[in-house]
Amino acid sequence: MSKFVLIVLGAATASFLATGGHTLLPGIPRYVEANIGNSCRIKGNISINSGERIYHVPGQEYYDETRISAQYGERWFCSEADAQAAGWRRARR
Repeated sequence: MSKFVLIVLGAATASFLATGGHTLLPGIPRYVEANIGNSCRIKGNISINSGERIYHVPGQEYYDETRISAQYGERWFCSEADAQAAGWRRARR
């Protein structure tokens, strides 16, 4: 393979993982957890009642209870800035 192809594949993989795509594939979340660790711990949750996109950071009141379901468009973020740029707001509690 040429260097260009390797660079493109590497960039595409990094983008896929950084945007939460890893949650769509079985087994990948364990790999990401083992290799990324605690860097992407912000939970992007979609409200069942309103459809509002809300993110939760570790330490907030409902962080531990919040579950991410990729099939509903929910995802993980690595920073609050990433979540806000994607149109999500911080949980109030």
